[in-house]
Amino acid sequence: METALMVVEALICIALIACVVMQSGKSAGMSGSIAGGAETIFGGKARGLDALLSKATMVLGGLFAIVTLILARIAHY
Repeated sequence: METALMVVEALICIALIACVVMQSGKSAGMSGSIAGGAETIFGGKARGLDALLSKATMVLGGLFAIVTLILARIAHY
């Protein structure tokens, strides 16, 4: 069981890294991070592939956290 979860976690990790790397840059320096960050939080410019990659990143991040917590719980016993 533990080995299977570790393999699943590794696959989720690789997919998560791929989703993050494939996303396009949304800001240019410090000024873009302050102004552009608010647009993505409040549902701004994400369209098409960027929207799909953003949602996939959130889902994969959540799955990664859940599987990590389960593995930590199993290893504790």
